[in-house]
Amino acid sequence: MKILLVYPEIPDTFWSFKHALKFVSKKAAFPPLSLLTIASAIPAGWEKRLVDLNVRRLKDAEILWADYVCISAMHVQKKSAGEIISRCRKYGKKIIAGGPYFTTSPVDFSGIDHLVLGEAEELLPELFDDIGRGAGRHVYEDGGHPDLALAPIPDWGLIDFRDYDSMLVQFSRGCPFDCEFCDIVLLNGRNQRTKSPEQFIGEIDSLYRAGWRGSVFIVDDNFIGSKAKVKAMLSRLACWMDRHERPFHFLTEASINLAEDEELMDLMSRAGFNKVFVGIETPNLESLKETNKYQNTKKDLLQSVKAIQKRGMEVMGGFIVGFDNDTETIFQRQIDFIQKSGITTAMVGILNALPGTKLWNRLGKEGRLLGESSGDNTASCVNFIPRMGVDKLMEGYRGVLETIYSPEIYYRRCVTFLKSYHQQTVSRVNPSGVLAFLKSIWRMGIKNEEGFRRYFWRLLLKSLLINPKTFGEAVRLMIVGFHFRKSMCTSRGLPDEVYTFAGSDGTAVMGQAPAPMNESEDRTTRP
Repeated sequence: MKILLVYPEIPDTFWSFKHALKFVSKKAAFPPLSLLTIASAIPAGWEKRLVDLNVRRLKDAEILWADYVCISAMHVQKKSAGEIISRCRKYGKKIIAGGPYFTTSPVDFSGIDHLVLGEAEELLPELFDDIGRGAGRHVYEDGGHPDLALAPIPDWGLIDFRDYDSMLVQFSRGCPFDCEFCDIVLLNGRNQRTKSPEQFIGEIDSLYRAGWRGSVFIVDDNFIGSKAKVKAMLSRLACWMDRHERPFHFLTEASINLAEDEELMDLMSRAGFNKVFVGIETPNLESLKETNKYQNTKKDLLQSVKAIQKRGMEVMGGFIVGFDNDTETIFQRQIDFIQKSGITTAMVGILNALPGTKLWNRLGKEGRLLGESSGDNTASCVNFIPRMGVDKLMEGYRGVLETIYSPEIYYRRCVTFLKSYHQQTVSRVNPSGVLAFLKSIWRMGIKNEEGFRRYFWRLLLKSLLINPKTFGEAVRLMIVGFHFRKSMCTSRGLPDEVYTFAGSDGTAVMGQAPAPMNESEDRTTRP
């Protein structure tokens, strides 16, 4: 049996980092962890290949080679996934599909040969046994959540490390919180499941033995959801890092209550964490309550960010505008918070309703849904009727982006960050880092692309005055800021498959009009 694993292309968004990757001569930020893990579960003796469309094109000859094509996708990848499916059907190839995009909207994929809905560890042995006998079912679904001890070590041999900026691993799944707009609980549940410290360290060791050095993203829904278990693992990880001369630096996603636990922050710093993504969402207390994000209402958000930064971890912040309790003042409030916090990587997006979430169900009952989300909340689109009116929301949102990623304002925020950041993890000097520095001198320091020249040199000098150890960080910040500026300019145009609306009645006036919702469809199918 021949299995072709295909990962769809991620469009040019804030999260793609495509413009920044050019500085370090990388083709993609991350490899497809889901497909690499699935590959390890493929029966021995079966042939397997992987094509990541973020790295290279998919050739017709590769489709023709395969007996089955396996696709995993998120909502943001649905355009590329659709193109892959069309090509496979053209050649009569059978398709296996799974991941968040297919799991939350299974009724849209009746033509897919085999749908794997939800987490796959307990489903894959049965799937592969069935298709090996030529008796595969259309849907494979388990309403529960598997023990992560079943997850195999990813098959790193299917990718070329040189194509990627960072590797991906996973320690846990699930999140104890239940934010209205989030589909994590829908997909992975509220009961935080973890791998054992031994299992996780084994995966880290496999990366090391495969030859990887550098950034490792731990892609947990909420890394600190089970504090006692993560502390036990971090103690082991810190020792492993010391024994191996600290070959990695880690980043992850966590809730803001990380700032309440000094022991946990210290352990993360000791283990080599230098970045953490936190869902700040909004400084508007009423909007936080509206979306059930009560964990963000218990402490001063600004001071919490500062506390994490002082432990040597850069806070990358997620922000949302468009909540029902947002007024026109929210845009300036978001700008003020982002500037004061020194969050250089501020992912500001418009609220979108994902299928099956509590937000999706509420807006459906209120008659405010207008279609499915594109999966990219930074693409200047909404899929529901906002309380403040779409014109005001769009204008305010774009004003936030144009402000926080203007060269001068971004420079000021970088200075604020460097002053509060107590750097503990220093990346090793490597050829790609030197090349990135040289390219940044040309593109921002000499060519003046995107208006960064003056502020490029000012930040490099300022970093030496603040702390010479932060010089490399300053170069990285300018490269990332360059990406955000370019990406922001790209997102000003609206792609065909997203929508804008005129006034509170939701009449479509630009882009493709949303298809009417079928109220009989069950959008709460549990993966």
